[in-house]
Amino acid sequence: QVQLVESGGGSVQPGGSLRLSCGAEGTFLRINTMGWYRQAPGKERELVATATYTGTTNYADSVKARFAISRDNAKNTVYLQMNSLETEDAAVYLCHAEVIVYVGLLRPYWGKGTLVTVSS
Repeated sequence: QVQLVESGGGSVQPGGSLRLSCGAEGTFLRINTMGWYRQAPGKERELVATATYTGTTNYADSVKARFAISRDNAKNTVYLQMNSLETEDAAVYLCHAEVIVYVGLLRPYWGKGTLVTVSS
């Protein structure tokens, strides 16, 4: 059983910053890709940023210049530094991980989400 535990959401004014964290707990061999998605009310879930085990990153165009994703493989944790937040960034941010549970079994896991509110 693998659980993703997120933290760091909150409420900020436009232009502010937040840092999200997501740690994986449980028994597994390794985590391949970890990343963040978000879902705003009435909208579909969308990719924000991902990072592979070897450090290759991928970003949505809307956040590329403002957000930075990083990983600590030793801690099985992924971070999302969000700067210059805009009202359009407000959403529930969900952590995602592709986990090698054991040799031959790769499974996706989702966190429960952390709320980010951006308003003046």
